[in-house]
Amino acid sequence: MTVTALDPRTALVVIDLQAGIVAAPVQPHSGADVVTRTAELADAFRARDLPVVLVRVSFAADGADTVPGRTEVSRPGGAFPEGWDVVVAELAGHPGDITVTKRNWGAFHGTGLDVQLRRRGVTQIVLTGIATSIGVESTARAAHEHGYHVTLATDAMSDLDPEAHRSSVERIFPRLGETGTTAEILELLAKTHV
Repeated sequence: MTVTALDPRTALVVIDLQAGIVAAPVQPHSGADVVTRTAELADAFRARDLPVVLVRVSFAADGADTVPGRTEVSRPGGAFPEGWDVVVAELAGHPGDITVTKRNWGAFHGTGLDVQLRRRGVTQIVLTGIATSIGVESTARAAHEHGYHVTLATDAMSDLDPEAHRSSVERIFPRLGETGTTAEILELLAKTHV
């Protein structure tokens, strides 16, 4: 276990566990497994009155608010299917949760996430979600730059590319924070937040 501590005001930040993303063929953990493990963490955080932040990505129907700029990889064209941006039922419906809608890879840029966390006295975040090398990593980098302690639940995230997932977990995340499994984080949460 490399995760060593959870601050008294730690928040769970869930990246893009919404209908159109969870259904993708991700690896090494299935979307269903990522949702199940994240729901376990969310229930434990809620039971201790710790913030749960559900981040979703969404865009205007005409795509006017999508990220501009040239890339070598083409972006999906056309309208997204109805309901693709709805947070999965296993996580939705808790009135105390914070919902953040982003239009970029990371959850900090262009959203009120930092303000929401700071107003609640949060000093650490635990991250889960899909995709490891995109939304999760971008959010972890920004959280680190904002001065938060970052913990990454490595079995509660997955990616379209298993090599990209592995690279993030093994090479990038140890430079941004601490990693651990859902079980390890739950065990530490139980010891820290009695």
